Amino acid sequence: MKHLFLILLILVIPFQNDKLEVYDYDGLEPLINKNDGKIHVVNFWATWCAPCIKELPYFEAINDKYKDGNVEVLLVSLDFPNKYDTTLKPFIKKKNLKSKVVALDDTDQNRWIPAIDKNWSGALPATIIYKGDKRQFYERSFTQEELEAELQKFLKL
Repeated sequence: MKHLFLILLILVIPFQNDKLEVYDYDGLEPLINKNDGKIHVVNFWATWCAPCIKELPYFEAINDKYKDGNVEVLLVSLDFPNKYDTTLKPFIKKKNLKSKVVALDDTDQNRWIPAIDKNWSGALPATIIYKGDKRQFYERSFTQEELEAELQKFLKL
């Protein structure tokens, strides 16, 4: 029994020590409204959302392709706080996500959903692509080609 406990500690402790930045909407707002001359791709997703998981590699590909350019990818998890240690952090590690991942923990959905986009129903996945004051909101999933095409519109600005 003692050995089983030690094995469990070895498996669980690394996940608990991984840092995950968690924000309420007021803390997230500056991250999704930067005016730094870069193109920002912000994806709202969750580990329980199958279409979100399917498109995550496309955001990772964008992050990798443009990491030395003027594009930043931010993955905003809407996973439930009680799942951060057991589901979200292990998922990030297993999928080896290189994009910046933060979690949004704000129970006042009636405030932050319309603040992100007045037409957003709250459905996932959802994405914002913006540069300065030019902003586009997408309440849908992407193929890799569609995401690249939307990004190209901003790269031409």
